[in-house]
Amino acid sequence: MDLKFQDKYNCNSCDTKCDSKSKNAYIFKDDVLFSEEAEDWCINRLSSTLHIQIKKAIAEAHGLPDLELVQYEKIIARVEVKAQGRAFMLVSKLLPLADLLPYETVALNLSDLERYISNYQRENVPTFLVWRVRRPCIGEGYWGQHIEILDRIYKQYGYRRRFQRKSTSSDYVDGQHKGVTVNYHFSVQELLPLEEIENSLQHLIRL
Repeated sequence: MDLKFQDKYNCNSCDTKCDSKSKNAYIFKDDVLFSEEAEDWCINRLSSTLHIQIKKAIAEAHGLPDLELVQYEKIIARVEVKAQGRAFMLVSKLLPLADLLPYETVALNLSDLERYISNYQRENVPTFLVWRVRRPCIGEGYWGQHIEILDRIYKQYGYRRRFQRKSTSSDYVDGQHKGVTVNYHFSVQELLPLEEIENSLQHLIRL
């Protein structure tokens, strides 16, 4: 898909316009299922294209990206997989200085972003974030970026791309707050198609 689609996809004239109403129920288990499907798909995809062992990070290693690319018993890269279905239709109104349009906007838990940046700086293992994006206008696909580039964008925009929503009762599971309420936002146009991420990963593999 051509990422230079600024003019092609216009939310004002869209025939399949997304709902602009705020979602008032954030079903944690549904979000987890959507992300887990994307994670499993990425494992199969990367395994078949890179011909390398792809492991899920151990549960005890809380806070690490989802996937580890392992060669000769050494982790040569990490990949975090996110899934985004719903468009942030009010992004221009709520984040007027973010330089984002609804159809192109993807989100990430702010604390996750800061943790992945810190982890990369600490261990210097190449780290990529990959989003499964599904929108009525652009369809469904996978795009990602190296954490260094995302960190650069984070520093450039600062809090202009940060948004905190109100908590709802559906954020709580067994008395614990599970829902994500503070997100940081990027544009699909700042990301790369999965094929280009795979090319970058291929260069890390020692033949």
